[in-house]
Amino acid sequence: MFTPKYPTPDTAPTANTPLVQPLTGLVHPPACNCHHIPATMPAPAPVPVLAGRPSVQLTPGALVVAAAGGTALVLVVGTVLVSMLLAVAITAASVAICAVVLRSLLNNQHNR
Repeated sequence: MFTPKYPTPDTAPTANTPLVQPLTGLVHPPACNCHHIPATMPAPAPVPVLAGRPSVQLTPGALVVAAAGGTALVLVVGTVLVSMLLAVAITAASVAICAVVLRSLLNNQHNR
């Protein structure tokens, strides 16, 4: 599995054969049907851009949907953040109560 795999000797390139074969003849014949653009043709003119028109046009219905979606997103994110804050607060309060109980138990043992 970990042994290297070598090509068979008949397909391996020899020292006398180059890896890249040189091109022979013309690469592109002069009479071709490739539909080249002549070098004398000028470049096409750029299309004018209308400056007074916004790129995104929203209808009144789309604005209502966008506002409702934004409101729902804010409410969901706010709910998640408040619940995380509440979980941290409850955990901190329970740890504080445990610390007070343990302190009182340890102080009672020293006083007896």
